Amino acid sequence: MGATEEIAAFCYKLSYQRLSPEVVDRVKYLALDFLGVSARGSREESSRVVRSFITDVDGAAGGCVVIGSKLRAKAHYAALANGAAAHSLELDDVSNESSSHPGAAVFPAALAAAELAEANGEKLIEAVVAGYEVMIRLGKALTPASHYARGFHPTGTCGAFGAAAAASKILGLSRGETVNALGIAGSQAAGSMEFLTGGSWVKRLHPGWAAHSGMVAALLARRGFSGPATILEGRFGFLHAHSDSPEPGKLTVGLGESFEVMRVSLKPYACCRYKQGPIDGILKIMKENNLRAPDVAEVKLGILKAGFPIVVEPREAKYSPRTVVEAQFSMPFGAAVAILYGRASLDEYTEANLKSPEVREMMKRISCVSDPELDRLYPKQWPASVEIVTRDGKRFIARVDYPRGDPENPLSWAEVIQKFEGLAAPVFSGEARAEIVSRVRSLEAEAEIGALSSLLSAS
Repeated sequence: MGATEEIAAFCYKLSYQRLSPEVVDRVKYLALDFLGVSARGSREESSRVVRSFITDVDGAAGGCVVIGSKLRAKAHYAALANGAAAHSLELDDVSNESSSHPGAAVFPAALAAAELAEANGEKLIEAVVAGYEVMIRLGKALTPASHYARGFHPTGTCGAFGAAAAASKILGLSRGETVNALGIAGSQAAGSMEFLTGGSWVKRLHPGWAAHSGMVAALLARRGFSGPATILEGRFGFLHAHSDSPEPGKLTVGLGESFEVMRVSLKPYACCRYKQGPIDGILKIMKENNLRAPDVAEVKLGILKAGFPIVVEPREAKYSPRTVVEAQFSMPFGAAVAILYGRASLDEYTEANLKSPEVREMMKRISCVSDPELDRLYPKQWPASVEIVTRDGKRFIARVDYPRGDPENPLSWAEVIQKFEGLAAPVFSGEARAEIVSRVRSLEAEAEIGALSSLLSAS
C-alpha cells in the first residue's frame, strides 16, 4: 500500500470514538478561532468581491452559509467564500512545521460538506481532524523552505488535499473513493508566492480555492470520477513536482498515533506568522523596561532564513509598504507599530498607518538579520531574537523560543473567546455571539450542523 492509499485508509477508518477529549476540545478551540476570523474577514473588500462573483455565477436560492453575510450558495462556492474571508486578516491558525494555515482551508470545506450532508457535530469533528492531518503531514513532507523556494504557497497547495479529506469524510466516501478524491485534488492544488511582489489579494484566495477544490474533488469522486492512487508519492506526484528535497516518510510515520491538530498555533497579531515572534520580543522588552517609543534608537531583529524573502526582502518594498497586504508581510512595519502602539492588531494594520510619518520614521530604526542559531530549530520551532538600543545607550535583549499562540505557549480558552468577541462584534449581535460560543463549546452534541450555521449569517 502506497502513501496515498495509506492516508486515505486512515481518513476512512477515523472515528469520533477514538478521539480523546483533548483532541475534541482542540477542534472546538480552533473552530471558534476560525469563525471569528472568517466573520470579520467577510467585511474586507476582497471578500465582498468574491461574494459578488458567487452571486453572478450561482443563481440557486438557498444552499450553504457564507459566513458574515446574507448570502447562501452551493457548497463549493460557500467553501470558496469562507476560505478567502478566513485568510484575509492574517489572523488564522498556523501549523509551524508545515508552514501552512490549515483552518482556512479545512473548516470551510468541512462546514459546507456538513451542511450538504446534514451531518452532526461528531462527524464535523472527525472531518476536521482528518483534514488537518492530511494537510499538515503533506506540508511537512514537502520541506516548507524548499516548497517556498519553488514559488509555492503551502496553504493553497496542501490545503486542497486537506479539504478533500475533510469533505470525503463527511460525505461518507469509501476508502477507494477517498483515494480518488485525493488524486483529483492533486490536479487542482495551486498557490503562487508571487503575491508578495505587489500586495495583491490572491493570497487570500488560496485557502478558499483549496476548500473549493477539495469539495469538487470529493463530489466528483462520489460520482465515480477517478484520480491517481499515487498522487502524493508517485514519480510525477505532488511531492516530487513541488519540492527539491521532499521527505516522503513524513507522510505516514506515526500515522494515527497522535494528531497534528494538537500542534497548531493561533495568532494574536494580524500579520504573517514569521513576524509574530519578533513582535512578542519587542512587546516584552518595551513592557518590562517601561520603554516608550521616543526612547528607542535602534532595533535589531533575528529572523528565520525561511522568513526573509517573505517579511524582510526585497528591502525597498518591505520598508515602504503601499497596501495593508504589503504591511502584513513587512517586518519593519510590524515592528514599528508594535513599538509605537504596544499592539499589532487589526487597528494597527490600516491605510492611515501606511501613510503615517511617525510609523515611517520608526521603520528606519529597524534592521533584520539572519541567525543560523535560530534556523537550527526550524521548522519545529519558529524562534526569534530582539535587541533594542535606547537613545541613552542602554541595550535590551530578548529571545522568543515559542511565539505566543504556539502549543507550547498557548492562548487560553478565555483568550480565544475574547479574540472571537473582538473580531465578531461588528458582524453578529451579542446574543448571536453568545450562542455561537456555547454551541461551539458543545459541538459534539450538535444533532445537525445546520443549526449552528444558521447563526453565522450576518445579524
